[in-house]
Amino acid sequence: MTRYVSCVVTACLAAVAGLAFQRVFGLGPVVPVAAVAAIVPTVLSALLSGPRKAKGKDAASGGAGGEGAANGGVGGERSASGGSRGRARSPWPLWISLVLTVVAWAGTAAVTVLRPALGDGTLPQTLREGVLSSWKAILTTLLPAPAKPEFLMLVHVLVWLAAFASAETALRTSLRAAPAVPVLGVWAVALLLGVDGPGSNLPIAAATVVLVGVLVLVRSDGPDARPAWRTLALGLPCAAVLGGLAFAMGPLVPVRAEPYDPREQVQAPPPQQRDGVSPLDRVGGWLLSPDQVMFTVTSKRDEIERLAVLDRFDGVTWSSTARFVPTGSRVPAGPRPGKEHASGQRITIRDLPGVWVPAADRPRRVDGMAVVVDPASGALAAAQPLRPGQAYTVDSQVPEWSADDLAGAAVAQDAEARAARELPWGPGATRPPVQLAEFKRFAQAATRGAVSPIQQAAMLAEYLKRYARYDVTAPPGHSYRQLDYFLGEGRRGTPEHFATAYALLARSLGLPARITVGFDGGARTGDTVQVRSGDVMVWPEIKFQRLGWVRFNPLPENARRSRKNDAVAAGETQQKLEQAQKNAASQQRGPGPGKTAQKEPQKPAAAEDAPTPWWVFASIGAAVLAAGYLLAVLLAPSLRRRRRRSGPPAERIAGAWAQALDHLADVGLSTARTLTAHEVARFGASTVGEEAHGHLRPLADLVNRSRFAPSHPDPHAAADQAWQHTDRLGRLVTAKAGHLRRLRRRLHPRSLRARRH
Repeated sequence: MTRYVSCVVTACLAAVAGLAFQRVFGLGPVVPVAAVAAIVPTVLSALLSGPRKAKGKDAASGGAGGEGAANGGVGGERSASGGSRGRARSPWPLWISLVLTVVAWAGTAAVTVLRPALGDGTLPQTLREGVLSSWKAILTTLLPAPAKPEFLMLVHVLVWLAAFASAETALRTSLRAAPAVPVLGVWAVALLLGVDGPGSNLPIAAATVVLVGVLVLVRSDGPDARPAWRTLALGLPCAAVLGGLAFAMGPLVPVRAEPYDPREQVQAPPPQQRDGVSPLDRVGGWLLSPDQVMFTVTSKRDEIERLAVLDRFDGVTWSSTARFVPTGSRVPAGPRPGKEHASGQRITIRDLPGVWVPAADRPRRVDGMAVVVDPASGALAAAQPLRPGQAYTVDSQVPEWSADDLAGAAVAQDAEARAARELPWGPGATRPPVQLAEFKRFAQAATRGAVSPIQQAAMLAEYLKRYARYDVTAPPGHSYRQLDYFLGEGRRGTPEHFATAYALLARSLGLPARITVGFDGGARTGDTVQVRSGDVMVWPEIKFQRLGWVRFNPLPENARRSRKNDAVAAGETQQKLEQAQKNAASQQRGPGPGKTAQKEPQKPAAAEDAPTPWWVFASIGAAVLAAGYLLAVLLAPSLRRRRRRSGPPAERIAGAWAQALDHLADVGLSTARTLTAHEVARFGASTVGEEAHGHLRPLADLVNRSRFAPSHPDPHAAADQAWQHTDRLGRLVTAKAGHLRRLRRRLHPRSLRARRH
């Protein structure tokens, strides 16, 4: 029966290990998959590999029960009258279990995880992808991953294998902790795949610790012992306490290094041209037909909707280097500014072409539409071109910067920032175009006297606002030649010209710059805003350390007033940002033109790399020592008792006598080295009672005969009888001394070692 109870525990262990994938998929999709994959193979193994009683002649001839004892004691225990209750036959061969579990797995997977693929005829392909390549697809997907059948197949396969291996180990061996080992493989895969996932596996890890403790306790009895319910009753609270300590101390473990992320070793998908026509090339046409409704936004607050981020310029056109990856719903966070505000929106597509998905910057969660996301910029795109009527909700954390944040910010120096400073010569060019030198002179003249990056960026935006005028009829284009004409002769343009000119001028000054296409404004009716083609915007962004990409507005003031009267005014966030940029620029006071003195970045009040206080390590160490000591003193007597009950009959009789002396120590027996066995029996009678003498006297006779007599008619029966007397003596001593006194003795350090008798 112990082995069947062990199977229940191993099934729970496998199911709990499967729940560790909740950081990959979320808890909802994982629960049914883990439960089915843990229960079915365990039940199948119990039916095939569990000990079975023999029938007919085998049962009649099973007198001594020796074979049952060899098979773990199931069905081979002797009755009180000395007869046998039947001899256990060997379980089915392991290869039969292996074949049948594969068949059962295929059938179970087809009607559960792979059920959606049955109807559309993609079952073989989905099964192949789920078994062979689901792990790689998950590593190239932002977590939580979508609950696709081919993804969930990985959980189903791992939990099934772990449950089957654990159940077979529990049924075919007497090892106590070995059935928990296969579950560790599931944990290893779940931890690696869920490194970047939301949530925490700490409660699940604590539950695993408790279940492993229960498994060891359930399987702690030897083949010749009766179920130790007292040990189990005492061990369960200890296992629960150990799990509680693991849960409470997990967050305090000082892990300073970043966890290993296997996604860094997997080749990310290459940049893809998501749309045949760049949104930047559509700006001119949208402005000439300004009344086309692109999409509607239901929200309490006005926000600027970002559409596409373009960060690569080849001398002729701007494009995106975004590495889009699938995501279930989450978008990873970007650099944290000093302040953010939450924005929730429901967006419905109307006549917006292409695949770029509008959202407030920076989106954190998207529901209602399958999207891919660029982890670096947070830009969203759909797998297929947008269709009218598509709706989704997006939750964003919109950054806000104060004048103090901007005034102390330095230019970013990472790889992305270095790429955003490049000014290529152009396709097929063998020498730099002459426009580059002209752009640099123009930018230096516009920012003369600037002493910091923020002042350069703000002065350049203010200069362009006054330098050129807004005109939606200006010919589109943003190559070197066209921008040279815009800055030199035309001096009129659309947001496309102002933003791209600003980005090239900023790059000529060494500022990392990119451009973004989006929408600002719209016609509001209640909580719903109709965003039209005339609300399209293009703006440049500069990257600063700690702050990330900061938006600037080089458009003239009349650009906003030229729109219809029912258009929503500039968002509150944009107005605050422009004012903060002006204030930050005015704070800079340098020694004069040509100098590059820069205000030192303000150090945060609380250092991010402050060392962990010593008392945290001391507390953790003390708690670990206390938990280890408690576990040791509670388990040591049980382990010692198990060791004494095993071995040849003579050693088992000696072990029963040593265990009896340990019992008598609880009522005052300090040593037995100077006493004979019958003197010890008389001591027990005087301190515990005559009933104890009735067990100690025959036990003393068995010990003397075992030590000094040449042989015994039935040594196995004598060993069983000795332990029966010892167990009954233990109950009498407990009634005499009390549970509390015996527990205090067990908690004493001397209980860790065996007494010398």
